[in-house]
Amino acid sequence: MAHLKGKVALVTGGGGVLCGAMSKALAEHGARVAVMDVKLEAAERVAEEIRSQGGEATAIAADVLSRESLEAAREKIHEVFGLVEILINGAGGNRPEATASPDRPFFAIPPEAIQWVFNLNCLGTILPCQVFVPDMIQLQRGVVINITSMAAIRPLTRVVAYGAAKAAVANFTQWLAVHLAQNYTPKIRVNAIAPGFFLTEQNRYLLVDEAGNPTPRGQTILAHTPAGRYGEPADLISTLLWLVDDQSAFITGAIIPVDGGFSAFSGV
Repeated sequence: MAHLKGKVALVTGGGGVLCGAMSKALAEHGARVAVMDVKLEAAERVAEEIRSQGGEATAIAADVLSRESLEAAREKIHEVFGLVEILINGAGGNRPEATASPDRPFFAIPPEAIQWVFNLNCLGTILPCQVFVPDMIQLQRGVVINITSMAAIRPLTRVVAYGAAKAAVANFTQWLAVHLAQNYTPKIRVNAIAPGFFLTEQNRYLLVDEAGNPTPRGQTILAHTPAGRYGEPADLISTLLWLVDDQSAFITGAIIPVDGGFSAFSGV
């Protein structure tokens, strides 16, 4: 069991389904959680649920693509809770305009759609690290967990921009782990979780039809997932708690798949 009593945790994208579940889990184990989302109402819903269960949480509205916005959020978190010791970079997503399809071949994908996906996933991970990791350097300890994707480990059809952006997040995770250990302290660890296929608002259009049945793509994914199902938010929690706890003190620069065996199955 993770021992997080009194530690300040920040979760970007915290108003979403997966990161909301992570925020709640951190609070349940004693962390003081700053739930950050570009939509304040989404962050507040999660924070209020945490508080209703006896946990400590505050909702923060900030844009992970704006350093000024992140710095303002940092000031608010310092006022309420103090220095950030745990950073979960969960903000990310895809959009149909950056996805290849019969109606939109790869060669016709607009560059602005590709740039949007890269910015949100890659720059939206790097900028929070630039703003909040100095807190950890001051404390001489801390944990960063980036959320990458199965698409970073095994290139997937159609999601050209998303897969490339998440691969960049995985590479950055390893780079930052080494950089911090060599230049500051090995007591700041940086790892990533690579979820397999979880139904979210960002990918629902690819995996299920309007009736809620698996699309042909969804059927293929399930057939190649030994667990035989999509992931659920609770499936991420044990890995999250293990990585933020001191019991994983010798683990840094790792990309941990939580994918029901998808990355292990060759299809034969």
